[in-house]
Amino acid sequence: MHALATKFFTRYPRKSIRLLEVIPPLTAVFMISMPFWGAIFFPLQLAYFIIFFNMYWLYKSANLAVCAFSASRKIKEAEKIDWLAKAKILPSFNKMAHVVIIPSYQETLSKIKETIDSIADQTFPVKKIFVFIAFEEREKESGKKANTLSLEYKNKFGAFYCTFHPDLPEEVKGKSSNQAFAARFANKVLEEKKVDMDFLTVSSVDADSIFDKHFFSYLSYKFLTASDPYHLFWQSANVSYNNFWQVPSFIRIIAFFSSLWRISLLVQRLRLIPNSVYSLSFRLLKSIDYWDADVIPEDYRIFFKAFFKTGGKVNVEPIFLKTSMDSPKAGTYIRSLLNKYHQERRWSWGISDDAIYLKWWLLVREAPFFKKTYLVLNVLLDHILWPVNWYIITISANLIVFLNPVFTRTSLGYSLPRMSGFILTLCLFALFVLIYVDFDMRSKKYSSVSRFRQFLFPLEFVLMPISGFFLSSLPALISHIQLIIGKRLEYRVTEKS
Repeated sequence: MHALATKFFTRYPRKSIRLLEVIPPLTAVFMISMPFWGAIFFPLQLAYFIIFFNMYWLYKSANLAVCAFSASRKIKEAEKIDWLAKAKILPSFNKMAHVVIIPSYQETLSKIKETIDSIADQTFPVKKIFVFIAFEEREKESGKKANTLSLEYKNKFGAFYCTFHPDLPEEVKGKSSNQAFAARFANKVLEEKKVDMDFLTVSSVDADSIFDKHFFSYLSYKFLTASDPYHLFWQSANVSYNNFWQVPSFIRIIAFFSSLWRISLLVQRLRLIPNSVYSLSFRLLKSIDYWDADVIPEDYRIFFKAFFKTGGKVNVEPIFLKTSMDSPKAGTYIRSLLNKYHQERRWSWGISDDAIYLKWWLLVREAPFFKKTYLVLNVLLDHILWPVNWYIITISANLIVFLNPVFTRTSLGYSLPRMSGFILTLCLFALFVLIYVDFDMRSKKYSSVSRFRQFLFPLEFVLMPISGFFLSSLPALISHIQLIIGKRLEYRVTEKS
């Protein structure tokens, strides 16, 4: 199989990738359309599929609730620990240092400052933290912002630099190419400073990220106690809590579920893949030649690139602390919703990378078969089901009854909507657990409204079907269709001010 795959990819380099590229989105479109034509041509089989999918959804809901609760307990425990004291007693602590790369394009100065301030407030010695603000050269205000930031922060850290990424040929505009440019510059600076690369991490940080004050102490401890830190990524719980109460209800519902999903991943080791804000050893980053400059998705991409280039040696370790981020928020209600829609479009465009993951899965024999299969299969499922879930869960059971009245007269056809409704009602128990975990995780630090207003939040879940369709399923479906027809997505910055 390996020899055949190698021959196929060698003989047809572009066509092979294009073939693999369209398989996941075509699968999603097939599943979405299935209730419409399946109700007429094979209603019995479709009914059993709907029941199976509802049971699968119940399992996923229960798993999310259990894992989110478990991870939240670990976060609570970790927040009480003096990680600096634990790290200080380790033999090589004095050699430890951290690089932070913050890509920025049209971000407000105040937003960037909030992120830098959260780094300056770390318990870890900030003189051993090297900060690089990665601006885009095409941004008109970048020079002015860089001067302002340099004047304020140049003496606070071990180093503080601003880079200006030019629009280079054959590069795709976005976070990945910008970070790669900044990381190469950082490498030159750190080599000149004779920083020990064997005890250096690099963190990819969004410009709206607020770190827990113990983050880099915790990261240092994890690095120094790891048996092989040069094949590790570290991931904290990226939660959308910064402006949780300032965004529209439709966006708040999405932020609720996405935050809890990311929290839950911390206790699911093989499901945990770096996202948004993550860290790795600088040595590993350099050995795989940094981020790819010709793609939009960068977090999953850098992980799988490292995983397959090292023959499957790379793993992800959890950091049981919260890193709080913004949800999209613009000047008006409608613009905020549109910003969230475009953010979901960009995130769901991650399906465009599935082709390269499948190619690596086929060609890289050194990676353990079960491990690489589990990782790639879960990513494929997540991307394929992203637009599908809403259609199967929300309308398919009633659609089959509406389109095929004859089938309704059968025992299964008559009971299908009630059976589906009962199974999905059981998911409410998982939702109650999630509401509790969310309330517990969003401490007073993230609560800018009264306790009474917080208790009313669950009433907003009546908006779930609308929010789930317009701000999750629909943008993902359009991204899938866009990939099928071969139209590339242009990087669009999400407004969060």
